[in-house]
Amino acid sequence: MKLGVVILAAGQGTRMKSALPKVLHPLAGKPLVGHVIDTAHQLGAAKITVVYGHGGEQVPAAISDPSVTWAEQTEQLGTGHAVEQALPALAGMDRVLVLYGDVPLTSRDTLQALIEAAADTQLALLTVNLVNPTGYGRIVRDSEGNPDRIVEQKDASAEELKINEVNTGILVADGPRLDAWLRQLDNDNAQGEFYLTDIVAMAVADGIEVHTTQPADEYEVMGVNDRVQLAELERHYQQAQAERLMREGVTLRDPARFDLRGTLGSGRDVEIDVNVLIEGEVSLGDNVRVGANTVLRNVKVADDVVIKENCVIEDAVIGEESIIGPFARIRPETELAPRVHIGNFVEIKKSTVGEGSKINHLSYVGDSEVGKIVNIGAGTITCNYDGANKFKTVIGDGAFIGSDSQLIAPVEVEAGATIGAGSTITRTAPKDQLTLSRSKQMTLKGWKRPVKKK
Repeated sequence: MKLGVVILAAGQGTRMKSALPKVLHPLAGKPLVGHVIDTAHQLGAAKITVVYGHGGEQVPAAISDPSVTWAEQTEQLGTGHAVEQALPALAGMDRVLVLYGDVPLTSRDTLQALIEAAADTQLALLTVNLVNPTGYGRIVRDSEGNPDRIVEQKDASAEELKINEVNTGILVADGPRLDAWLRQLDNDNAQGEFYLTDIVAMAVADGIEVHTTQPADEYEVMGVNDRVQLAELERHYQQAQAERLMREGVTLRDPARFDLRGTLGSGRDVEIDVNVLIEGEVSLGDNVRVGANTVLRNVKVADDVVIKENCVIEDAVIGEESIIGPFARIRPETELAPRVHIGNFVEIKKSTVGEGSKINHLSYVGDSEVGKIVNIGAGTITCNYDGANKFKTVIGDGAFIGSDSQLIAPVEVEAGATIGAGSTITRTAPKDQLTLSRSKQMTLKGWKRPVKKK
């Protein structure tokens, strides 16, 4: 069976009070319609067509998915009219699933059950029972309990308004039949629109049995009409992610203060403190500790790493048993080997740092290659930018950089070299020697590095 999916995303969303089309407002860092497209892919859809209107090209421009086709609804004439715009792109589909770009949390399992319910008939609806059904179209059933028609709120009688089972708008229909039903729609109703829901009565008139299924959770079919509803869905989504992670063995100090805006893979005995933000693709090894108020964005963290409070780490690799922070920033294209210490108010950018090295205080290391067992003192800066171009600093194994030093790239500090505190280094500092430049740069031959007293 070839499944086509149409996603209705043409609504103006006036209650959002925003220049941004409603379906592009983010939930968990992804546009609302992006969540719906992802779910359609999970179902193995052969074709996905998104109907857009309000905001014009903003919507297709924001979604970088070449497998999606786009259909514009230039006039807002109702849901039936919107689906009709998509059908040419879905020609040849055995079944068509109708979804909504502002209903982001419908699960794959719920939709798969709906598709299976439509396997033996030509129309299946996703319905839900609500304590307060105000505003929704009601499912009117016949004397035998079969769906007979859907009546919209504004067209419903007093008796019909007492019905608690409502239409979610999500349905699966036979492709050719859907095309034929849409051609028969009229706009003789209170709204003057072409209602997609009118096809239910048409199916019944054609002698087709209409099947229904329901979601496991009513949040799956909740739409977003304003920022209050968006915030409510965000919290529900984040709570669900937090509960899933805890069941997988992650300790969250407060699940209500945790945000996942991407994917998180984790090992055993991971602990995450409050107000941690995970974005993109993040993996945490065994026994990783993440301190409060930390941001991890596209990061790979090895086993036994401690990330202290208030750190920002993005597009980086952290080696095992490293200690980061507090208040450290690890910028893109940084790779730390095992047992590296990056301390408070240290910034690392596009650099590699070798095993066992320490950069513990108030330093900036950018475009650098730092060897093993290097100690970089407080206030050290690799001056990698001349105002036009970036240059590289190389620091060899075992080097010691004194506090408040400036390394003017391109420059090399050879293995075992020591840089005196307060120096500005513009030329190669030779191995195993003391180099300093407080008044002028000099190298003291025969100098021996101090040995720690027992």
